[in-house]
Amino acid sequence: MTLRVLVPWQRLVDALQIPGIEPILWHINDDPEDAPEAEVLVTERPSNPERRTRVARIKGLQHVHLLSIGYEWVVEHLPPHTTLTNSRGAVEDATAEHCLALILASLRELPQALEQQREQRWERIWTSSLHGSTVLLLGAGGVGSAIAERLAPFKPARVITVASKSRTLDDGTVVHRINAIEALLPQADVVIVALPHTARTEKLVNAEFLARLRDGALLVNIGRGPIVDTEALLQELDRGRLRAALDVTDPEPLPSGHPLWTAPNCVVTPHMAGDTGEFLKLVSELAVRQVRGMLAGDEPFNIVADRG
Repeated sequence: MTLRVLVPWQRLVDALQIPGIEPILWHINDDPEDAPEAEVLVTERPSNPERRTRVARIKGLQHVHLLSIGYEWVVEHLPPHTTLTNSRGAVEDATAEHCLALILASLRELPQALEQQREQRWERIWTSSLHGSTVLLLGAGGVGSAIAERLAPFKPARVITVASKSRTLDDGTVVHRINAIEALLPQADVVIVALPHTARTEKLVNAEFLARLRDGALLVNIGRGPIVDTEALLQELDRGRLRAALDVTDPEPLPSGHPLWTAPNCVVTPHMAGDTGEFLKLVSELAVRQVRGMLAGDEPFNIVADRG
Protein backbone atom coordinates (compact mmCIF):
# COMPACT_ATOMS: atom_id res chain seq x y z
CA MET A 1 0.00 0.00 0.00
CA THR A 2 1.27 3.49 -0.85
CA LEU A 3 0.81 6.31 1.66
CA ARG A 4 -0.32 9.43 -0.18
CA VAL A 5 0.91 12.57 1.61
CA LEU A 6 -0.02 16.17 0.78
CA VAL A 7 2.84 18.58 1.53
CA PRO A 8 3.09 22.36 0.98
CA TRP A 9 6.78 22.69 0.08
CA GLN A 10 8.98 21.18 -2.60
CA ARG A 11 11.68 20.43 -0.02
CA LEU A 12 9.22 18.05 1.68
CA VAL A 13 8.39 16.42 -1.64
CA ASP A 14 12.11 15.82 -2.13
CA ALA A 15 12.64 14.55 1.43
CA LEU A 16 9.75 12.07 1.16
CA GLN A 17 10.96 10.26 -1.94
CA ILE A 18 10.79 7.01 0.01
CA PRO A 19 9.46 3.64 -1.13
CA GLY A 20 5.87 3.32 0.05
CA ILE A 21 5.26 7.10 0.18
CA GLU A 22 3.80 9.26 -2.57
CA PRO A 23 4.36 12.94 -1.71
CA ILE A 24 2.01 15.34 -3.50
CA LEU A 25 2.72 19.08 -3.61
CA TRP A 26 -0.43 20.94 -2.52
CA HIS A 27 -0.74 24.15 -0.50
CA ILE A 28 -3.95 24.69 1.42
CA ASN A 29 -3.82 28.45 0.94
CA ASP A 30 -2.44 28.85 -2.58
CA ASP A 31 -3.64 25.97 -4.73
CA PRO A 32 -6.72 26.92 -6.77
CA GLU A 33 -8.24 23.42 -6.60
CA ASP A 34 -9.20 21.34 -3.57
CA ALA A 35 -6.77 18.62 -2.58
CA PRO A 36 -6.62 15.23 -4.29
CA GLU A 37 -7.36 12.10 -2.27
CA ALA A 38 -4.70 11.41 0.36
CA GLU A 39 -4.24 9.70 3.71
CA VAL A 40 -2.00 12.39 5.25
CA LEU A 41 -2.04 16.18 5.10
CA VAL A 42 1.07 18.09 6.18
CA THR A 43 0.11 21.75 6.28
CA GLU A 44 0.75 25.29 7.35
CA ARG A 45 -1.99 27.43 8.85
CA PRO A 46 -3.65 29.12 5.85
CA SER A 47 -3.41 32.91 5.89
CA ASN A 48 -6.82 33.02 4.22
CA PRO A 49 -9.34 31.82 6.87
CA GLU A 50 -11.79 30.76 4.15
CA ARG A 51 -9.33 28.04 3.08
CA ARG A 52 -9.50 26.21 6.42
CA THR A 53 -12.60 24.26 5.40
CA ARG A 54 -10.63 22.54 2.64
CA VAL A 55 -9.34 20.06 5.23
CA ALA A 56 -12.83 18.62 5.67
CA ARG A 57 -13.12 17.88 1.93
CA ILE A 58 -9.99 15.71 1.53
CA LYS A 59 -11.13 12.19 0.62
CA GLY A 60 -9.48 9.34 2.51
CA LEU A 61 -7.83 11.63 5.07
CA GLN A 62 -6.62 9.84 8.20
CA HIS A 63 -4.01 12.17 9.67
CA VAL A 64 -3.20 15.89 9.71
CA HIS A 65 0.26 17.05 10.76
CA LEU A 66 0.66 20.79 11.39
CA LEU A 67 3.86 22.71 10.69
CA SER A 68 3.12 24.83 13.77
CA ILE A 69 2.12 24.51 17.42
CA GLY A 70 -1.27 26.25 17.21
CA TYR A 71 -4.04 23.93 16.09
CA GLU A 72 -7.29 25.66 17.08
CA TRP A 73 -8.06 26.65 13.49
CA VAL A 74 -8.28 23.10 12.17
CA VAL A 75 -10.07 21.13 14.89
CA GLU A 76 -13.61 21.90 13.73
CA HIS A 77 -12.71 20.86 10.17
CA LEU A 78 -11.22 17.46 10.99
CA PRO A 79 -13.07 14.59 9.35
CA PRO A 80 -14.14 11.65 11.55
CA HIS A 81 -11.46 9.06 12.38
CA THR A 82 -8.68 11.59 11.83
CA THR A 83 -5.67 12.17 14.09
CA LEU A 84 -4.09 15.61 14.48
CA THR A 85 -0.48 16.26 15.46
CA ASN A 86 1.57 19.45 15.72
CA SER A 87 5.22 20.53 15.57
CA ARG A 88 5.86 20.98 19.26
CA GLY A 89 9.61 21.12 19.78
CA ALA A 90 10.45 22.79 16.46
CA VAL A 91 8.73 26.17 16.77
CA GLU A 92 9.34 27.46 20.28
CA ASP A 93 12.88 28.81 19.91
CA ALA A 94 12.17 30.91 16.83
CA THR A 95 8.99 32.33 18.36
CA ALA A 96 10.71 33.21 21.63
CA GLU A 97 13.59 34.86 19.76
CA HIS A 98 11.16 37.05 17.81
CA CYS A 99 9.34 37.95 21.01
CA LEU A 100 12.57 39.23 22.53
CA ALA A 101 13.30 41.17 19.33
CA LEU A 102 9.90 42.88 19.58
CA ILE A 103 10.42 43.74 23.24
CA LEU A 104 13.91 45.17 22.75
CA ALA A 105 13.00 47.08 19.58
CA SER A 106 10.07 48.70 21.37
CA LEU A 107 11.72 49.46 24.70
CA ARG A 108 14.91 50.81 23.08
CA GLU A 109 12.91 52.92 20.57
CA LEU A 110 14.47 51.38 17.46
CA PRO A 111 11.61 52.53 15.17
CA GLN A 112 12.31 56.13 16.22
CA ALA A 113 16.05 55.61 15.72
CA LEU A 114 15.40 54.22 12.23
CA GLU A 115 13.28 57.25 11.39
CA GLN A 116 16.09 59.54 12.54
CA GLN A 117 18.56 57.55 10.45
CA ARG A 118 16.42 58.05 7.35
CA GLU A 119 16.33 61.77 8.12
CA GLN A 120 20.12 61.73 8.76
CA ARG A 121 19.45 63.31 12.13
CA TRP A 122 21.87 62.49 14.99
CA GLU A 123 19.90 62.91 18.18
CA ARG A 124 20.26 60.76 21.31
CA ILE A 125 17.16 58.93 22.54
CA TRP A 126 16.60 58.11 26.19
CA THR A 127 14.68 54.86 26.45
CA SER A 128 13.21 52.35 28.86
CA SER A 129 14.89 48.98 29.41
CA LEU A 130 14.12 45.35 29.97
CA HIS A 131 16.78 45.48 32.67
CA GLY A 132 14.97 46.29 35.92
CA SER A 133 11.47 45.92 34.44
CA THR A 134 8.63 43.78 35.73
CA VAL A 135 7.44 41.38 33.06
CA LEU A 136 4.05 39.67 33.17
CA LEU A 137 4.21 36.54 31.00
CA LEU A 138 0.86 35.04 30.01
CA GLY A 139 1.54 31.43 29.07
CA ALA A 140 3.65 28.69 30.61
CA GLY A 141 3.70 26.20 27.72
CA GLY A 142 6.56 25.53 25.35
CA VAL A 143 6.68 29.03 23.90
CA GLY A 144 6.18 30.72 27.28
CA SER A 145 8.98 28.66 28.82
CA ALA A 146 11.32 29.48 25.93
CA ILE A 147 10.54 33.20 26.35
CA ALA A 148 11.17 33.05 30.11
CA GLU A 149 14.52 31.38 29.49
CA ARG A 150 15.58 34.18 27.15
CA LEU A 151 14.37 36.96 29.43
CA ALA A 152 16.66 35.98 32.31
CA PRO A 153 19.99 37.25 30.87
CA PHE A 154 18.46 40.73 30.44
CA LYS A 155 18.00 40.99 34.22
CA PRO A 156 14.37 42.04 34.56
CA ALA A 157 13.43 42.83 38.14
CA ARG A 158 10.74 40.13 38.06
CA VAL A 159 9.08 37.76 35.63
CA ILE A 160 5.56 36.87 36.79
CA THR A 161 4.10 33.89 34.96
CA VAL A 162 0.36 33.33 34.54
CA ALA A 163 -1.45 30.34 33.03
CA SER A 164 -4.77 28.52 33.22
CA LYS A 165 -3.72 26.59 36.34
CA SER A 166 -1.52 27.57 39.27
CA ARG A 167 1.50 25.33 39.83
CA THR A 168 5.20 25.31 40.56
CA LEU A 169 7.49 24.36 37.68
CA ASP A 170 10.50 22.07 38.01
CA ASP A 171 12.84 25.07 38.13
CA GLY A 172 10.90 26.58 41.05
CA THR A 173 8.94 29.13 38.99
CA VAL A 174 5.57 29.85 40.56
CA VAL A 175 2.78 30.01 37.97
CA HIS A 176 -0.27 32.04 38.95
CA ARG A 177 -3.80 31.22 37.85
CA ILE A 178 -5.29 33.46 35.19
CA ASN A 179 -7.97 34.71 37.56
CA ALA A 180 -5.24 36.40 39.64
CA ILE A 181 -4.36 38.67 36.74
CA GLU A 182 -6.32 41.73 37.85
CA ALA A 183 -4.03 42.26 40.83
CA LEU A 184 -0.89 41.61 38.77
CA LEU A 185 -1.52 43.93 35.83
CA PRO A 186 -0.73 47.24 37.61
CA GLN A 187 2.73 45.89 38.48
CA ALA A 188 3.77 45.16 34.89
CA ASP A 189 6.05 47.22 32.68
CA VAL A 190 5.84 44.58 29.94
CA VAL A 191 2.98 42.15 29.30
CA ILE A 192 3.67 39.22 26.95
CA VAL A 193 0.75 37.27 25.51
CA ALA A 194 1.90 33.72 24.65
CA LEU A 195 -1.46 31.97 24.97
CA PRO A 196 -3.46 29.85 22.54
CA HIS A 197 -6.72 31.19 21.16
CA THR A 198 -9.65 29.52 22.92
CA ALA A 199 -13.14 30.57 23.92
CA ARG A 200 -11.68 31.43 27.32
CA THR A 201 -8.83 33.58 26.02
CA GLU A 202 -10.70 35.42 23.25
CA LYS A 203 -10.54 39.17 23.98
CA LEU A 204 -8.92 38.42 27.33
CA VAL A 205 -6.94 41.62 26.72
CA ASN A 206 -9.93 43.95 26.67
CA ALA A 207 -10.55 47.56 27.72
CA GLU A 208 -10.69 46.66 31.42
CA PHE A 209 -7.46 44.65 31.18
CA LEU A 210 -5.63 47.49 29.42
CA ALA A 211 -6.96 50.12 31.82
CA ARG A 212 -5.25 48.30 34.69
CA LEU A 213 -1.82 48.70 33.10
CA ARG A 214 0.42 51.54 34.20
CA ASP A 215 1.14 54.41 31.81
CA GLY A 216 3.83 53.52 29.28
CA ALA A 217 3.44 49.76 29.68
CA LEU A 218 4.27 47.60 26.66
CA LEU A 219 1.89 44.89 25.40
CA VAL A 220 3.52 42.19 23.26
CA ASN A 221 1.30 39.67 21.47
CA ILE A 222 3.11 36.59 20.19
CA GLY A 223 0.12 34.28 20.70
CA ARG A 224 -3.00 34.85 18.62
CA GLY A 225 -4.64 38.05 17.37
CA PRO A 226 -8.18 37.50 18.76
CA ILE A 227 -6.84 37.36 22.33
CA VAL A 228 -6.52 41.16 22.13
CA ASP A 229 -9.51 43.46 21.62
CA THR A 230 -8.11 45.53 18.76
CA GLU A 231 -10.47 48.48 19.21
CA ALA A 232 -9.68 48.73 22.92
CA LEU A 233 -5.95 48.61 22.21
CA LEU A 234 -6.23 51.28 19.50
CA GLN A 235 -7.93 53.63 21.95
CA GLU A 236 -5.02 53.28 24.39
CA LEU A 237 -2.43 53.68 21.64
CA ASP A 238 -4.11 56.75 20.19
CA ARG A 239 -4.15 58.33 23.64
CA GLY A 240 -0.40 57.67 23.88
CA ARG A 241 -0.83 55.83 27.17
CA LEU A 242 0.37 52.36 26.17
CA ARG A 243 2.79 50.78 23.69
CA ALA A 244 2.35 47.59 21.67
CA ALA A 245 4.42 45.12 19.66
CA LEU A 246 2.31 42.67 17.69
CA ASP A 247 3.30 39.68 15.60
CA VAL A 248 -0.36 38.61 15.41
CA THR A 249 -3.40 40.80 14.90
CA ASP A 250 -7.17 40.73 14.66
CA PRO A 251 -8.03 40.88 11.79
CA GLU A 252 -5.27 38.85 10.16
CA PRO A 253 -3.84 39.38 7.64
CA LEU A 254 -3.99 43.04 8.62
CA PRO A 255 -5.54 44.86 5.64
CA SER A 256 -4.02 47.92 4.04
CA GLY A 257 -5.35 51.08 5.66
CA HIS A 258 -6.10 49.46 9.01
CA PRO A 259 -5.37 51.91 11.86
CA LEU A 260 -2.98 49.49 13.59
CA TRP A 261 -0.44 50.08 10.80
CA THR A 262 -0.04 53.74 11.77
CA ALA A 263 -0.98 53.67 15.47
CA PRO A 264 1.54 55.55 17.64
CA ASN A 265 4.03 53.48 19.63
CA CYS A 266 3.01 50.28 17.85
CA VAL A 267 5.32 47.80 16.10
CA VAL A 268 3.62 45.30 13.78
CA THR A 269 5.25 42.27 12.16
CA PRO A 270 3.32 39.96 9.79
CA HIS A 271 2.99 36.76 11.88
CA MET A 272 6.62 35.94 11.13
CA ALA A 273 7.90 34.74 14.52
CA GLY A 274 8.57 31.23 13.25
CA ASP A 275 9.83 32.24 9.83
CA THR A 276 13.52 31.41 10.07
CA GLY A 277 15.76 29.06 8.15
CA GLU A 278 16.44 27.02 11.28
CA PHE A 279 12.72 26.68 11.98
CA LEU A 280 12.14 25.49 8.41
CA LYS A 281 14.85 22.86 8.83
CA LEU A 282 13.54 21.62 12.20
CA VAL A 283 9.87 21.58 11.27
CA SER A 284 10.62 19.76 8.00
CA GLU A 285 12.67 17.12 9.81
CA LEU A 286 9.83 16.64 12.27
CA ALA A 287 7.26 16.22 9.48
CA VAL A 288 9.42 13.65 7.67
CA ARG A 289 9.90 11.71 10.92
CA GLN A 290 6.15 11.74 11.53
CA VAL A 291 5.34 10.43 8.04
CA ARG A 292 8.09 7.79 8.15
CA GLY A 293 6.71 6.57 11.46
CA MET A 294 3.21 6.30 10.06
CA LEU A 295 4.51 4.23 7.15
CA ALA A 296 6.19 1.91 9.67
CA GLY A 297 2.99 1.62 11.71
CA ASP A 298 4.30 3.64 14.69
CA GLU A 299 1.99 5.63 16.96
CA PRO A 300 2.07 9.33 15.95
CA PHE A 301 3.81 11.71 18.34
CA ASN A 302 2.63 15.18 19.41
CA ILE A 303 -1.04 14.16 19.19
CA VAL A 304 -3.32 17.11 20.02
CA ALA A 305 -6.66 15.71 18.80
CA ASP A 306 -7.92 12.26 17.88
CA ARG A 307 -11.26 11.76 16.15
CA GLY A 308 -10.71 7.99 16.03
